[in-house]
Amino acid sequence: MFLCNDCRDKFTVRTGSVMERSHVPLHKWLLATHIMAASKKGMSAAQMARMIGVTYKTAWFLCHRIREAMDEADGNTPLGGGDQAVVEADETYVGGKAKNRATRKPAAKKAVVALVERDGRARSFHVANVNAKHLRGLIVTNVHRSAHLMTDEATVYTGIGREFSGHSVVNHSAKEYVTTGGFKHSNTAENFFSIFKRGVIGTYHHMSEAHLGRYCREFDLRYNTREMSDGERAAAIVKGMVGRRLTYRRTDNLAA
Repeated sequence: MFLCNDCRDKFTVRTGSVMERSHVPLHKWLLATHIMAASKKGMSAAQMARMIGVTYKTAWFLCHRIREAMDEADGNTPLGGGDQAVVEADETYVGGKAKNRATRKPAAKKAVVALVERDGRARSFHVANVNAKHLRGLIVTNVHRSAHLMTDEATVYTGIGREFSGHSVVNHSAKEYVTTGGFKHSNTAENFFSIFKRGVIGTYHHMSEAHLGRYCREFDLRYNTREMSDGERAAAIVKGMVGRRLTYRRTDNLAA
């Protein structure tokens, strides 16, 4: 506990971060952050609770506050700003299948759109509907106009593609996945989704729509820091904790 000479108010190293007013010991915060950074397909709250010795409720809130810190600071920098940069856009759906449920229907599937820069960064977003109205603003805000947009044959991308320096379409319905020379494909975005889906199926099993965006930030950061060591990635997450807050009341209201 420290005392500010100017305002005479007390503060700690947690003040002004997602750790503020938390009763979880600092060493458990750092351990949980390292576990989240090192787990390629994510870490469930139940497993986290067992590993660091806290209750499930504490672990759930702890993990969400760490995900809040994983929202990267360069979110305003468009993808594909370099020469001849290619950005792939694709969508997937998160949710179970009715045939896998014995007693009740699964929750409605939720759409996730990913923008993936070849040999670069990725950003994924939960969208209410996969249509031109919802996707245009998202894509033109996050992709540089000089980039070459690569999509599948979905018609929602036709008009959007005209706003970029180039637009190529991979016709999956005609069993086209990559052209000769290897330029026209969306395999980079598919690779991102393969890790994301392994996290859904094998680790989390269910992602609430209220918190889906935060899960997207988690997988984005691990993808964008794939060249870092686990320790360097954990240090980057700790830096991202500064200046951010996430209260339990806020998460509870979102879930409701």
